[in-house]
Amino acid sequence: MPERTDEAAPLPQHTPLPQPTPAEMDLPVVLDALSDPIRLSILHRYLVDGAGEERSCGWVGIDRPKSTLTHHFRVLREAGLLEQHLEGLTRVSRVRTDEVQQRFPGLLDLVLDWQVPAGLVRAEALA
Repeated sequence: MPERTDEAAPLPQHTPLPQPTPAEMDLPVVLDALSDPIRLSILHRYLVDGAGEERSCGWVGIDRPKSTLTHHFRVLREAGLLEQHLEGLTRVSRVRTDEVQQRFPGLLDLVLDWQVPAGLVRAEALA
């Protein structure tokens, strides 16, 4: 009989979350994901200030409940716009720039040109 321990198994250091392949990215799903100003602001912030790096979800600086932001990040990930993985208990995200540009050329340029509504992102998050 195996020896019983009360210690929890360690969490993997890098656990990817499910996302579509570039071929599975569907334009109506992507456009639906971008139809919400909060999700559009999240993607815009990652493109402008994220420099292609992985950032935690709290980095975006949008004052909404954690559950609401989790939902918006999930929609962006399931559309194929963001890649997310778990580092311990933290969700880390980055824009799938190359994959999105390959599948939908020019789409991210439109997001970059979009003006984020005043007051949507906390000022200190932009500093």
